[in-house]
Amino acid sequence: MKILGIDPGYQLLGWSVIDSNFKLLDFGIIHTETALPIQERLFIIHKGLSEIISLYKPQSAAFERIFFSRNTKTAMNVAYSIGTIMLTLRMEGLEFSEYTPIQVKKSVTGFGRASKEQVREMIMRLFNLKEISGPDDAVDAIAIAACHSMNWKGNIRGK
Repeated sequence: MKILGIDPGYQLLGWSVIDSNFKLLDFGIIHTETALPIQERLFIIHKGLSEIISLYKPQSAAFERIFFSRNTKTAMNVAYSIGTIMLTLRMEGLEFSEYTPIQVKKSVTGFGRASKEQVREMIMRLFNLKEISGPDDAVDAIAIAACHSMNWKGNIRGK
């Protein structure tokens, strides 16, 4: 089974595709320009995710649930991004799950308050990688997909 992991954002959206045997197939980011209006940025996210789904044909998806933000405008824009993600996944016929940051960290490292460095190190171990380069958003997307692979029990949304 292929799993699409998504770290929501509206400037940088991290994504990954893994298989259920912990093989990393690909990962990256969808970047949107700050100068663009939010509706254009959301459209770029939608198109990018649709292309990734078309290319890799995952059977399931997972993304990180946001908790809070000190900046209301940032929280609203990330919420718009999550709405776009959910709609895109539904339009593509993909079932999906949401995980909190604590659930992701606990699944991957065994400790819900693990640092970014600890998560990166465990991702390298889980996927037998000598190194992993790229922004934290992409590494987080790999962790989200791994969390889903470890926790998926059919309790999904979107279908």
